Amino acid sequence: MQLTHIQKLTGQIELLSGLHIGSGNTEIHIGGTDNPVIKNPITQEPYIPGSSIKGKIRSLLEWHLGVVGHTDGQPLSFRHLKKLDGNVLDKAKALIKLFGGAPDGEIDETLVKEIGPTRLSFWDCSLDPQWVKEMDAKNLLLTETKMENMIDRIRGTAEHPRNTERVPASAKFDFKLTIRVHDHEDLTDTILVGLKLLELTGLGGSGSRGYGKIAFRDLRLDGQDIQAKLDRLNLQEAA
Repeated sequence: MQLTHIQKLTGQIELLSGLHIGSGNTEIHIGGTDNPVIKNPITQEPYIPGSSIKGKIRSLLEWHLGVVGHTDGQPLSFRHLKKLDGNVLDKAKALIKLFGGAPDGEIDETLVKEIGPTRLSFWDCSLDPQWVKEMDAKNLLLTETKMENMIDRIRGTAEHPRNTERVPASAKFDFKLTIRVHDHEDLTDTILVGLKLLELTGLGGSGSRGYGKIAFRDLRLDGQDIQAKLDRLNLQEAA
């Protein structure tokens, strides 16, 4: 196995609805929100952690492949491959090549050598400087506060009010990942399926309440435009 080259996939993530990726803070400050978004500690601007994108795409691909029932809810790894066969096995190997998988249990050295190292590296996504400049020019904040509550079904009253910080719709983040290519293999179709699944489901918390709807824009693989390929992707055909 030889590392033949490293591809760079770039583009933008545009928010179609408010996005909340929590910071994990346990303190609530006076006048602050109950549930703040994660921010760059230097610039104090919100960002999307690469780990959030990677984890969501991997999970969606495993559900799309139909292997979650074989893993007891754990990430797909080498020990689960022996339960698979045919086309599903081939796609499961491609998934582990891209995202990695612990060679746990009885290690099949031949399989470990066939799959090799993790190919994908996701980068944290910073806000597009041009969008930040536009917000500054309009004297607008980079986040919004969304009020949430629970409705008493009998009284019809709102209870347990809470507020959640979100990055508002229209925000744009710079997106980038790199792909280690071994022996001129091509795994980009699996990556595009993952991106399409993310567009169709959303990113971050409270997706069932309309948060985190996104769209990828201006996708380029080593500078070559592949946005149309993502837009045309039919998941029924990709299954």
